[in-house]
Amino acid sequence: MRTPETHPMSQQPPVYTPETLPDAETLYATLLAEVRQIVQTLPIQQVHIVGIHSGGAWLAARLHRDLKLVQPYGTLDISFYRDDFDKIGLHSQVLPSDIAFPVTDKHLILIDDVLYTGRTIRAAMHELFDYGRPASIRLAVLVDRGGRELPIAAVAVGGVVSPAPAGTLVLSQTDEGTLVLTIESKEN
Repeated sequence: MRTPETHPMSQQPPVYTPETLPDAETLYATLLAEVRQIVQTLPIQQVHIVGIHSGGAWLAARLHRDLKLVQPYGTLDISFYRDDFDKIGLHSQVLPSDIAFPVTDKHLILIDDVLYTGRTIRAAMHELFDYGRPASIRLAVLVDRGGRELPIAAVAVGGVVSPAPAGTLVLSQTDEGTLVLTIESKEN
């Protein structure tokens, strides 16, 4: 369970079982409120949201719009920064990273859909430091499913699923922009 040190912005995030996990739009509303609290504590002209492809990029675009942030947001494809790149190879849908602002001395809010082992976040931070040295990086995720292998924690969470589902949590987006969260079995 989270402690105030790992989740300082508000109360504990809601905890759900795989059976009671709400829809992605409900989780997004919680995440939006938490990210809004973070933004309010920072110098607004120095705040940029950065989403990890693909679910985190969709969330970043929505958060940027809903928070009415003036500074541009960015997206990362961490494929080349993964620590298992030599084992799994290159993903078939590699997208370019798009950071069109100076990272140095900025307060970045890194967005991802599902926090699991922490390895994706480690890769994203590695890539961000190739762009410059940010003043801070704060992590915000739609869902925390536990299972950390690295000492990484989010400060804004839409919801926690415990125990972790047997399958993979997958975020998708409809043509209308609605977020949909599903649990896919391991066989898929």
